[in-house]
Amino acid sequence: MAIETEIKFVVPDVELLTARLTAAGFRLQTPRTFESNVLYDWPDRSLRARTEILRIRDYGGRWTMTHKRPPEGSPAEDLHKHRVETETALTDGTAMAEIFRTLGLVEAFRYEKWRAEWEDGQGHCVIDETPIGTYAELEGSAEWIDQAAQKIGVQQADYLTLSYGRLFDDWRKATGSTATDLTFAAVGKPGR
Repeated sequence: MAIETEIKFVVPDVELLTARLTAAGFRLQTPRTFESNVLYDWPDRSLRARTEILRIRDYGGRWTMTHKRPPEGSPAEDLHKHRVETETALTDGTAMAEIFRTLGLVEAFRYEKWRAEWEDGQGHCVIDETPIGTYAELEGSAEWIDQAAQKIGVQQADYLTLSYGRLFDDWRKATGSTATDLTFAAVGKPGR
């Protein structure tokens, strides 16, 4: 089980960020690709209450199933977000979704984005164009994240440790939206 360490930050200008990534030695690993995610939970939302997720993702036709949870004996969040991540490739996400439903899990939340992946050999930066704005994530060791952020002009004050579900909750409160999923159709934004 790997511990994932990451931060997010708001991206006001994708072209500027990609220029900074290139100048900092990052290489484009995966061009902008559509991603669809479904989180599953028990009807009482006990996974969410424990800050855990169980997700099926379709990323450009590649299916994965992921479980994330806070690490035991260390902080889940400080300046960075830390999660124990267990992930496996699936040949068919729809079959796994049927298994989840048969076991009593329900679809708790859907979210979509257009994602481009960058790497520099030590860590990753992804640029996520979501229906509520564009965010980037830096994932690697805490030291690498801080160094990479500095190289691309991101200040520690700009670090976010919230999930897309929590960012969506904040956006709904700020806008008064009644959307229940973070999808382009639900939010009313074109998915390009």
